[in-house]
Amino acid sequence: MSDFNAAHARVFPSQGLSLGLMTPLAAHGLADLRSARAHARLADDLGFAALWARDVPLMVPQGPDATASALDDPFLWLAALAGATERIGLGTAAIVLPLRHPLHVAKAARSLDRISEGRFILGLGSGDRPEEFAAFGEDLDHRGAAFRQRWSVLRAALSPDAHAQAELADATGGFAVLPPPQQRIPMLVVGTARQSLQWIARDAEGWATYHREEGAQEGRIGLWQQALAQAGAAKPFVQSMQLDLQADPHAPATPLPLGMKVGRHGLQAYLQRVHAQGVAHVMFNLVDNGRPVQAVLEEIASVGL
Repeated sequence: MSDFNAAHARVFPSQGLSLGLMTPLAAHGLADLRSARAHARLADDLGFAALWARDVPLMVPQGPDATASALDDPFLWLAALAGATERIGLGTAAIVLPLRHPLHVAKAARSLDRISEGRFILGLGSGDRPEEFAAFGEDLDHRGAAFRQRWSVLRAALSPDAHAQAELADATGGFAVLPPPQQRIPMLVVGTARQSLQWIARDAEGWATYHREEGAQEGRIGLWQQALAQAGAAKPFVQSMQLDLQADPHAPATPLPLGMKVGRHGLQAYLQRVHAQGVAHVMFNLVDNGRPVQAVLEEIASVGL
């Protein structure tokens, strides 16, 4: 039996490139839950590996268009999608760990993993919005150290290892968060979280970062592989990507911020290239270009990597 829950093997298979979706799909403002459940069921049926959710504590305007995201709590959101699906993995990309108490995160992660029957992956980041740190009374300049300290508590809480549970007891005065899990919940670092790649390669189950121009991304993957070699480990590289999938399957690729506009054939060629470079999983953030979501999902699934 694997040390990890069922999500690890589904999202990070030993061979091939797996595909995931950032949720809610192509939504503006708060998403309609009925539509989101239907999209989740379709993604599950089509063989997508994972559904991901972001942690946006406050609606702080961000990005080139200075808009503010309106997203539900990621743990509650993914719990709703868990009830609508059977096989697909469910992940956070990423929980802003310096703004959350690690015991609260541990309780939510363990609960969601149990509700979904082992389909949860916990992605964690350090956050980048100064306004949120001010509102929560946390120190922006020390978020890297806070991330490491809280990661350590979480690692112990999400592990079935008896030694780890003893470490957790030291942090809680001897009280458990929940009974020890049967298998480990995978923990990913999303972005660098102000940590070295050597730390990430040693302490995390994988590294997730954003889309870059292919040559630059190949360089990042090379650095990751060097860090893994130093750690004596083999762990996945995960990439997010804004995707504006065109109805014309032959539409050429044109760059977008953190992604591309492209037709199906160009997307397939791109995914083949990045997989050859060492990408294990791609999470798509779909751009609303007026096409029905069902048609876009079916077309992505037909790529068949």
